Order: sequence, then structure tokens, then C-alpha cells
Amino acid sequence: MAFVVLLVVLLLVDLLVVNRKAHVIKLREAAITSTIWISIGLAFTFVMWSAYGGEAAGEYIGAYLIEKSLSVDNVFVWAVILTHFKVEAQYQHRVLFWGIFGALVMRLGFIMAGVAVIEKFDFALVLFGLFLVWTAWGLIKEGDEEFDPESSRAMKLFHRIVPSTDKPDGQKLFTKVNGKRLATPLFAVIVLIELTDVLFAVDSVPAVLGVSREQFIAFSSNAMAILGLRALYFLLAGLREKFAYLQQGLAVILAFVGVKMLIAHWYHIPIAASLLVIVGILATSIAASLRSLRVKNNG
Repeated sequence: MAFVVLLVVLLLVDLLVVNRKAHVIKLREAAITSTIWISIGLAFTFVMWSAYGGEAAGEYIGAYLIEKSLSVDNVFVWAVILTHFKVEAQYQHRVLFWGIFGALVMRLGFIMAGVAVIEKFDFALVLFGLFLVWTAWGLIKEGDEEFDPESSRAMKLFHRIVPSTDKPDGQKLFTKVNGKRLATPLFAVIVLIELTDVLFAVDSVPAVLGVSREQFIAFSSNAMAILGLRALYFLLAGLREKFAYLQQGLAVILAFVGVKMLIAHWYHIPIAASLLVIVGILATSIAASLRSLRVKNNG
């Protein structure tokens, strides 16, 4: 309960104090805010350590790093959606706030359901492991395939069910046109962001449960990673081409966690070893991306 109160306070401070007025978030502000959020997420490791011990703290930071790294792909998809629907820069933070609020609620449900299934059915861990390995292969095979928001089934279904207009009306989610109440493109964007997060949760929640099956550790690591995504979006949205090998790195992480779940019945990989592997893969993929960028610029 105390953690939920903490989340509510952080969200309210972010919405009503830091970003009370709609404005364009520039790179410097995004960098400072992102640093603060990441610092809060990392500092929570010490809270876990003091309350539950070193093992719990290790599981938390491992799950946090996995969720944070997988969330980068989520950020790039958001960039495509917001650009496609021409959402004005000063309204993007408000859209992402409600998207993240919904994501927190959905992640809690996914994690509770996932833990319940694993505890009731032993073979579920194997199925989750196989799913993560299959997802990892899909990431490597698909490469940088572009996402088209307008042609997605979700958007087509949305326009079919919800009376809407393609003309924006500031930061309003609904507007009146010829006396009819219609959803604005901003509402459609929020719905699409929520739906894409469901798809990302299908990958990330099993990966986090591969590190810890404790509901509080799994949810707190997810929540702390998700809270800083708005700032990370404004920091990284235009930098996708600079992380050429990040997707391959994420695929390797998913495959590693999948294998860890598959062999858990016979051998438990220590959390310290898992942390070293995850950090090593992230560092390698980022270093390779930056090296590739330097070679491209010099060539």
C-alpha cells in the first residue's frame, strides 16, 4: 500500500507541479528529468535491500534493467505514433502521462495473473521461456520493420466503433462537430499507445517474471522503469538510427531469460550472474551501435 501511495505522489508531482502547464519539453529538460527518474528507480534498490535483503535487491535491479531496456523499443514506437498523428509537441507529455497511467494498471494485472499461473501450473514457466525465445528470434528476424499506426487493426477497429474526427482540437479528447460529440485524434493516440503497451507487456512481463516471481518485486521494478518513460521519450525519440544494434541486444536478453526459465527446474542461475549478463549485453549493443555510427559518419 505504501508503494502505491508513493506512485500516486510521484505521478501527481509530475503532472500538477513539474508539468502543470502544457509546454514543449526540450532536450536539456528531458535529460535532467530522465536522470532524476532513473536515479529514483536505482535508489529504490536500497529500499528493497533494507526491507527484504540482498537477494530481493538483486532481483529488483535485474528486473528493472530488463524492463528499462525493453521500454526503449516502446519509446520508438510512441515516436512513430505521435509523429504520424501530428500531435503538437506541447501536448505530447499529457498524452504520454495518461498512456503510462494506464500501463501501470495493466502491468499490475498482467504480473498478478502471471505469478498466479506460474504458482498453479509448473509447466507455465517452460511455456513462458519458450515464448521469450520465440520472441527473441522474431526480433532478430524482423529487423527494423516499420510500424504504420493508421493501417493497424486496432486503429481500424477504433474508427469503426468510436465516432471520431481527424481534426485536432487542442488538448481536448472529445469535441463537437455539427452538434455531434466526436473523439479527437488525441484520444485515438492514447488508445493506440495503451494497446501497444499491452503488446509490449506480453514480452516484458514474462521476462521480468524470469528474474523474480515475487509480485511486489516484479511490479515495483516495472513501475519504476515505466514512470521515467515520458522523459526518456523526449530524450531518445529522434535517436533510433543511433542505436542500430539495440534491438539485437534486446533479443539476446529475451533469449537469455527464456533459457533461464527453461532450465530453472534443473539449475537456478544466480541473480548476480544474471545481472552481469544483462548489463554486459546492454553495454555491448550500445557500444557496437555507437561504433557503427562513428564508422558511418567517418565513411
